Amino acid sequence: MLFRSGAFMKTLDASIKLAQTMVAIGEGAGRRTVALITDMDTPLGYGIGNSLEVMESMDVLKGKGPKDLTEVCLQLAANMLYLIGVHDDLDECRKAAERVIEDGSAFEAFCTMVREQGGDDSVLRDYTKFAQAPYTQEVLADKDGFVTRMNAEEVGVTSVVLGAGRETKESDIDFSAGLVIHKKPGDEVKKGESLVTLYTSKESALAEAERMYREAVVIGSEKPEIEPLVYARVEKDKVEKY
Repeated sequence: MLFRSGAFMKTLDASIKLAQTMVAIGEGAGRRTVALITDMDTPLGYGIGNSLEVMESMDVLKGKGPKDLTEVCLQLAANMLYLIGVHDDLDECRKAAERVIEDGSAFEAFCTMVREQGGDDSVLRDYTKFAQAPYTQEVLADKDGFVTRMNAEEVGVTSVVLGAGRETKESDIDFSAGLVIHKKPGDEVKKGESLVTLYTSKESALAEAERMYREAVVIGSEKPEIEPLVYARVEKDKVEKY
């Protein structure tokens, strides 16, 4: 479950209520079910867009992904292993997930899945085989300070403008389009430093995408407190708030 700006549910209480309902549905169907309430005010990782997110996901499986994305993935994996009874302790389940990343077997297992479904796993080993966007643009900071806030919903819409998502159901998706964030909440930034790199096949989209991204990011004088990645864990008979 996600909440805040980039999610359907905008408040923690509403997210917990929805999670409890979904957990009850799962349990009612005879399946052990757990929900995690995770933050979606800031995008996880740095890449947004189809190919960019695949590459970043593979980096997580290779043990070199962004810390925030890796952390949420490990917490989700630990809970899944817990639910199927690999261990009756969440910490041990997390260690099991960490081990298969460290020894490379998690990535190799994913590559096997791709091959068995007729895909070409060589692109997961060599990212230059992904389609490359013909147009790129840096968005530079206009002042010194700290990134104090980032609206994930508005950042997501920016990626759609670039072609990474559909503006209408008839729209084509540009798999090379998207953006790579360089500065996130809590990061210090100097005037002229790059906040983000935009990627697209539509040069005409760059100006609007830059305008939208600037509106989505706030630079202030004080370093903000960093919000937790996971706010709560919901089981059928209890709610743990972190």
